[in-house]
Amino acid sequence: MSPAVGAAAPLLTRRETPAERRLLICRAVFNVSTTIIGAGIMSIPATLKVVGVIPAFILMAVMAVLVDISVDFLLRFTYAGNATTYAGLMKESFGKMGSLLLQICIIITSLGCLIMYLIIIGDVLCGNGSPDHLGVLQEWFGNHWWNSRAFAIFFVVLFVMLPLVSYRRVESLWWSSALAVVLALVFVGVCVVMAICALVNGETQTPRLLPRLPDGPSFLNLFTAVPVIVTAFTFHFNVHPIGIELGKPSTMATAVKISLLLCALVYFSIGIFGYLLFGEAINADILVNFAAAGTSSGSATGAVLNDVVRLSYALHLVMVFPLLNYPLRSNIDELFFPEKKLHLSNDTVRFACLSLVLLALAYGAAVLVPSIWYIFQFLGSTSAVLLAFIFPGAIALRDIHGISSRKDKIVATIMIIQAIVTSCIAISSNVYNIITGANS
Repeated sequence: MSPAVGAAAPLLTRRETPAERRLLICRAVFNVSTTIIGAGIMSIPATLKVVGVIPAFILMAVMAVLVDISVDFLLRFTYAGNATTYAGLMKESFGKMGSLLLQICIIITSLGCLIMYLIIIGDVLCGNGSPDHLGVLQEWFGNHWWNSRAFAIFFVVLFVMLPLVSYRRVESLWWSSALAVVLALVFVGVCVVMAICALVNGETQTPRLLPRLPDGPSFLNLFTAVPVIVTAFTFHFNVHPIGIELGKPSTMATAVKISLLLCALVYFSIGIFGYLLFGEAINADILVNFAAAGTSSGSATGAVLNDVVRLSYALHLVMVFPLLNYPLRSNIDELFFPEKKLHLSNDTVRFACLSLVLLALAYGAAVLVPSIWYIFQFLGSTSAVLLAFIFPGAIALRDIHGISSRKDKIVATIMIIQAIVTSCIAISSNVYNIITGANS
C-alpha cells in the first residue's frame, strides 16, 4: 500500500459479494469525503462573497465534474498498466522527472493542508490575538499560559495527533473518517439551523447573486476564488492508497462520484447559509465569524451554539489530519529513502522519525502563519492544480497504453488550458496585492 514510485504489480481485483462491495464503497466514501472536505468548508463562504452565489455554485459544479474526469483518467491508466501509485503512473508516462515532480507537489499540498488544520484548531481553541476573536479556552477559563495558542496546539499535536498518525495503514483510518464526516455534517447542520432562525427573525443579510465587476487589477481578484475551490476538491494524492483496497476500478469510481456529490452539497450548504448569517462581513475563515458572534451574543444559547459549531469542526480536522499525513509521510519516504528495502510501515525507527519531524514542521508553521486564506490561494494556484488537473490531463494526452479516445484528449486539453490560465491570473493577482499592500 506504499506509494512506491517503482511498484510494478498491478492493482489486484477480486470477486466480492454485494454486501462486501457496499461495505467497501461505504468505507471508501468516508475516506474520500474526509480527504476532500478537510479545511475547505472554512473558506468556501468567503468565495461566495468574492464571486457571488450563482458563479460560486457553477464553479463548484464544474470543479466536481472536472475532478471526477481527472480521477477517471488516473484509474483507467493505472489499471491499464503496472503502476499502483500516482507517482508510479507519472513515472510510466514521463520517467523519473515526472514522478519526482509529482512527489514534490504531493508533499507541498499535504503539508500545506496539515498546517491549515493546525491553524484552524489553534484559532478555535485560542483565537487569533484579536479581542473580537477569543478562543473557546479563553471564553471558558480566561487567559492563562496553559491555554496560549502555542501551548494549546503543542498539546493537541503531542497527545492527540501523534497517536492518530501512528496508524500504519490508510484503511485502518476509515473509522476516524466516518467520525470526521459526521462531525462535518453536525457543523453544517448547526449552521443551517442558525441561519434559518436568523432568517425567520429578519437578521440575515441578502447575499449577492452575482459579483461586482470592478475595473483594472481589482477585477483579477475574482479569479482568486478559483484556487480556493480547487484546493477544496483536491484529493488525488489519496486515490491510489484508498483505491487499492477496493480491488476494482468501478468500485472506486462509484465511491468517488458519491463523495463528490456529498462534498459539493456540503460546500454549497455551508457557503450559502454562512453567507446568509454574516453577509459581507464574512471572513476568509468562517470560524472567526462564529467566534465574534459568540463573544457578542447576549444569549447563552447563542454562545453555546457558536462553541458547538467551532468545536465540532475542530474535532473534524483532528480526525482528518492522519488521513492527509499518510500520503505526505509515504512520499517523503520514497523521495529521500528510495533504496530502503524494508517497507516504511515495517521500519519502526524510520516511521517514528518521519512522523515526529513532520508533526514538528506542521506545528512550527501553524504558530507562525497568520491566515489560512494565503495557504489556500498558494496551494490552489500551484501544486493542487497540478495534482488535480494538469498531471491527469497530461497522462491522458501522453496515452502510453493507447486507451484515450479523441473525446478524452479534447477534454484533457481543455482541462490543462483552463488550469494554467486561471492559475496564472490568480498568481498574478496575489503578487499584485502583495506588492501594493507592501507599498501602501
